[in-house]
Amino acid sequence: MKAFPINQNDAGQRLDRFVKKVAPTLPGGLLQRYIRIKRIKVNGKRAENNTILSPGDLVELYINDEFFPPEETSPLAFLAAKRELNIVYEDENLLLADKEPGLVVHEDESGERDTLIRRIQRYLYEKGEYDPAAENSFSPALCNRIDRNTGGIVIAAKNAATLRVVNELIRERLIEKYYLCVVFGHPVPKEATLKNFLLKDEREKLVSVFNQPRPGARTAMTKYRVTAETDRFSLLEVELLTGRTHQIRAQMAYAGHPLLGDTKYGTAALNRGTGWRFQALYAYRVRFNAGERAEHLSYLNGRAFQVKRVPFTDIFPTF
Repeated sequence: MKAFPINQNDAGQRLDRFVKKVAPTLPGGLLQRYIRIKRIKVNGKRAENNTILSPGDLVELYINDEFFPPEETSPLAFLAAKRELNIVYEDENLLLADKEPGLVVHEDESGERDTLIRRIQRYLYEKGEYDPAAENSFSPALCNRIDRNTGGIVIAAKNAATLRVVNELIRERLIEKYYLCVVFGHPVPKEATLKNFLLKDEREKLVSVFNQPRPGARTAMTKYRVTAETDRFSLLEVELLTGRTHQIRAQMAYAGHPLLGDTKYGTAALNRGTGWRFQALYAYRVRFNAGERAEHLSYLNGRAFQVKRVPFTDIFPTF
C-alpha cells in the first residue's frame, strides 16, 4: 500500500486522474475496478471516480508495486540539463522563457536530455521553488510549445492552478501570440488574414494545405502584416488566430512566400547560400487579454511581454 497526502498542487483534480499520474501503468479498467472495490480510498473511505481532491486528503492505493514508477527513477533527472535560460518575465506563478532555436521543449524520440522544461525545472529547483520530493503529481510544466528550430516565448507554470488557467486561456484564444518571420518575396497585399485547411501527416510530420474543407483537415487562420522589406525578403509580424502544427510555415509557403531557412516547406535550392540553418520564425510577443477569466492571474490582464532581440531582424536596416 502507498499513501499520498494531497497538497495544493494535487487539489482540484479528480481522483481517477490523480491515480493515473502516480500509477501511470495501471490500466484504466483496473483503476475503475479498484475504486469500486475500495482498493483505492480517500481518507480511509470509498470514493467515486470523479471525487474532487482537497488539500489535506489522504489517498491510499492498495495496488501492486508494478504500477508505480520504478524507485530507481531519479526525480532529479532535470539536473542533466544546462543552466542556460533566458527569462523574459517571472513571478510566483509563471515564467516566460525565450527559447533558442535548436532546443527542444520536451524530451522527444531523440532522447535529448537537455530540454527547455528540464532547464526550467533545474532553475526552479536551484532557486528553492521546486522540490520533487514534496510533490505527488505535479512538476513545473509548459503551457505551450514551439518547434525545435523555432525560437521565442514559451510559458511555464510553476503550480497546478496556473497550469490549469493558462491552458484554458490558450484554448480560448485569450492569450494573443505574435511571431516575426522572414519570407522570400513581397506578399500582396501587405496586410491580410490567410484562411486555409491543414491536414497533418503524422508519419511524415508534414501538413498539407487546401483552400476547401476536406476530411481530417482543420481550419487555420493566420493574420500577417509586412513591417520591412529588402529586395529579396520581407519581414512579417504574424498573429496566430488558430494554433495548428507548422501553421505559419505551411500557409506562407502555400501563398508563395516560404520562410527563409525552411527547407521542409520551401526548397534547399531557394535557401542555398543564405547561411540560415533554421527557419526564420520567432514567437516574439505574447499579450494576456483574459479579463475575469484569468482568475488568480488577473494582474496580468492587458500586459504584453516581448523578447529583447530577434536575430534575423538585422537583415532589415529600417526595422
